[in-house]
Amino acid sequence: MDKTELHKLQGFLREAFGNDGIKVASGKRNPDDADVLFGQKQIGVITVDDEDGDRSFAFAMPIPVERPVLQDYLRRLFETDKLKIVPRAKKTDSVELNRGDDFLGVISADDPKGQSFTLQMAILDLDLEAY
Repeated sequence: MDKTELHKLQGFLREAFGNDGIKVASGKRNPDDADVLFGQKQIGVITVDDEDGDRSFAFAMPIPVERPVLQDYLRRLFETDKLKIVPRAKKTDSVELNRGDDFLGVISADDPKGQSFTLQMAILDLDLEAY
């Protein structure tokens, strides 16, 4: 990813989560990826998918808490009360994450007991045009 894409992804995530403390930097482990930082802590990774001819990005963020406190954890982390967890129809192993009425991504259980989760967000190239 080049600096322009990193900047656009940073702007997108800052708006999505409502917090300007989010930083997107070139990946330390893989320069084709990007690290997502909040303060000094890495909170996730963005990978590129351009196999279909269309460039898109996948943001993955591990969430080290159990289901009953997911919403509170994310609201405290990003310092906003606009994030909300929404149940998915016919799914018990995952929930949706919304900011207000806007869909952000899916949070899936990492294990059958639901003791940790991962947020998955798809970011299309056209989502970045405003940044």
